[in-house]
This record gives sequence, structure tokens and C-alpha cells, in this order.
Amino acid sequence: MSTQEPVVMIDDQEIKVSDLSAEQQYFHQQILDLTNKQKRIQFELDQINASLSVFQNAFIESAKQKADEVLNNPEEDNK
Repeated sequence: MSTQEPVVMIDDQEIKVSDLSAEQQYFHQQILDLTNKQKRIQFELDQINASLSVFQNAFIESAKQKADEVLNNPEEDNK
């Protein structure tokens, strides 16, 4: 089984990474690393947004319950 050499696409042209200059290989590695970081951060942001939504909804529900208690018991001093 043969292992394919990594390639990059530049202007619809396939170029082997090993054919790139040292500087180009460095840029390529930076791009790969930053792309991976971007995906990881987006993944974490999706988790944060989902969790934030849960807490916001819980807060709103709690506030509605408290408002209902106050409205249904007007004789209490709104403790």
C-alpha cells in the first residue's frame, strides 16, 4: 500500500508540499494550524452558546415563576 504525499491546491493546480520552498512550507503549516484552531474554537463556541441558552432560559423561567407568585399573592410584602 502506497502512502500519498501531501499536496496543496493553488489556482486549481496540485503541488506537492515537498516541492514548496521552506518559507512556503512554513506558511502552509501556519495555515493548517490556524485552521485547526479555528475549528476547535468554533466547536467550543457552539458548546458555550448551547450552555448559555440553557442558563438564560432557566433564568427567564425562574423570573416568570417569581412574578407569578407575586401576582397571585398580592397581600405579601414582596419578600
